[in-house]
Amino acid sequence: LGWIFYDADDYHSPENKKKMAAGIPLNDEDRIPWLCALHDILQREESSRQDAILACSALKKMYRHILVSGVSAIEGNQSENPGENAALKILFVHLDGPIDLIARRLEKRRGHFMPLELLKSQFDTLEPPTAPENFITVSVEKSLPEIVLEVEKAILAG
Repeated sequence: LGWIFYDADDYHSPENKKKMAAGIPLNDEDRIPWLCALHDILQREESSRQDAILACSALKKMYRHILVSGVSAIEGNQSENPGENAALKILFVHLDGPIDLIARRLEKRRGHFMPLELLKSQFDTLEPPTAPENFITVSVEKSLPEIVLEVEKAILAG
């Protein structure tokens, strides 16, 4: 697609990375500043009319709302200037699959700060997207080319 790609893991604080490496799941307090920073990146790209893809474990509806609306999603702020903090148009791709398949894939990953032991906490935290969120669900049981094609079709369909 020629879009800029961001991996949200690259933007975790050193404290968050240490916590996860120690097998301690992140909580909302840990994640909110990270999500606000990610929103700011997406906002900057949209302001410069650059399309972007962000790989991110936005596990909860609130987290996805922060990605769309930034800090105003938390504080409930309404700007006096309409459009100043306008919500971003984001298509969320919920990659869905059984925990055992994802665990096998994580076991093969090397050099990452999140250990396999945290996978269950991710599933426990997960709130799959629902209407009216803008999302598609794609099974990770499909082949990588099938997954990519399904996501590309949804993006291009607008």
